[in-house]
Amino acid sequence: MPMELTQSRIQKIWLPPDNHPALPHRSCGPQLTNSPTVIVMVGLPARGKTYISKKLTRYLNWIGVPTKVFNVGEYRREAVKHYSSYDFFRPDNEEAMKVRKQCALHALRDVKLYLSEEGGQIAVFDATNTTRDRRAMILHFAKENGFKVFFIESICNDPNVVATNIMEVKLSSPDYRDCNSADAMDDFMKRISCYQSSYQPLDPDNSDKELSLIKVIDVGRRYLVNKVQDHIQSRIVYYLMNIHVQPRTIYLCRHGESEFNLKGKIGGDSGLSSRGKKFSIALKRFVQEQNLKDLKVWTSQLKRTIQTAEALDLPYEQWKALNEIDAGVCEELTYDEIKEKHPEEFALRDQDKYYYRYPSGESYQDLVQRLEPVIMELERQENVLVVCHQAVMRCLLAYFLDKSAEEMPYLKCPLHTVLKLTPVAYGCRVESIFLNIEAVNTHRDKPEDAKKGPNALMRRNSVTPLASPEPTKKPRINSFEEHVAAAASAAHPTCMPQEAPAQLPGQNLNISHEQS
Repeated sequence: MPMELTQSRIQKIWLPPDNHPALPHRSCGPQLTNSPTVIVMVGLPARGKTYISKKLTRYLNWIGVPTKVFNVGEYRREAVKHYSSYDFFRPDNEEAMKVRKQCALHALRDVKLYLSEEGGQIAVFDATNTTRDRRAMILHFAKENGFKVFFIESICNDPNVVATNIMEVKLSSPDYRDCNSADAMDDFMKRISCYQSSYQPLDPDNSDKELSLIKVIDVGRRYLVNKVQDHIQSRIVYYLMNIHVQPRTIYLCRHGESEFNLKGKIGGDSGLSSRGKKFSIALKRFVQEQNLKDLKVWTSQLKRTIQTAEALDLPYEQWKALNEIDAGVCEELTYDEIKEKHPEEFALRDQDKYYYRYPSGESYQDLVQRLEPVIMELERQENVLVVCHQAVMRCLLAYFLDKSAEEMPYLKCPLHTVLKLTPVAYGCRVESIFLNIEAVNTHRDKPEDAKKGPNALMRRNSVTPLASPEPTKKPRINSFEEHVAAAASAAHPTCMPQEAPAQLPGQNLNISHEQS
């Protein structure tokens, strides 16, 4: 007999009753389409593994897939407070090998906790993982816990790219805090050599033909993809094939002030006010001063962004995906009018602004899904100016600045201000440039008494593939447990443990020479 369903007031989606039995987690049993996945990085040091890990994690969290990086190097630095030299990574340093093994095992225990108990969907295991023994251990761990595994191997043989990566990222590592650049570079190159003799690349034609993987060769010049298992893995592959590391600048701004902005109305398709037209002229001067080569200009298909772009005297491309969030029955109303005509909807939106969906309209969550093709194309491009709208700009900004779903709807994106985004090694630098044309303030702060309602996405009998059950992201790296640090500092002046390395339940596999 068909069961009764209830509709979420915030998201306007149908849900089964709360007392419906949950689907049990079956370790080592059949995997659901959206079973938790462990992404395993593979490659020599200074090949961009952490760059890929952080960037991919930012993207997956943005589209609503709870993801966290487990960087084994961070665990090693917690256990070994004072790095001395590359000797720590020599294959014949048995005591150091024990510490590194223990760090990897501890990271895997945290992976299990995150995916099994903390609502995580994807864990990125960021280490070199350069030998088949190490990868076999991870595969055994994943099978034992019912997790899927996807390998990402970064291969780069261009010495200039490797040297640039070391200079930009590795020399600022805590390992080289009190070391001059020349000595640090020399030590890191020797560290790399410690891995090269035992490095066993993934081999999808022979020993690794049953593994799901992508090999990223020479920073995206070539790719090799093998046995993609599901939708999420295919999206990861698509994303990795679109990103690049070339220097570029992205400019985000809203349209000039509109007639509806002056009246306090949301949505609609009004034209620019007199001050909005002045802003479009000021934006033209600003763009000329930037002296950018081959600047692309994108707008929405709404009148106010097109009028703003027309003043630039540059070619521009209209994107329907960049249209402002659809407010449904609340379109062209002021907030006071919404509060009067739809008091319940007004209150519900304040409860959970990210997940709230306007009747016959959209939510911020919907908007993120609509904007994904824009993000993909932004990642492919070089210099771009995006002229858009408040909610759209918040979503784009949240992607580049790694903001959570809870923060996103309250990011400040004032009129007549350009945000200049410059991608850097592990993030994005942002500059806010006000163009000295006054405009109304359309920002609404989060109400003090706003309370998070029950999480409608915690389905009892289903998994929502693109919706995070955890709007507020947890910290990327957990603090290291005391017993590992104590073991690491006991026997050796810096890092050697006295006790035998811990093992995960049911594991009997050895780890070969790996960087942590």
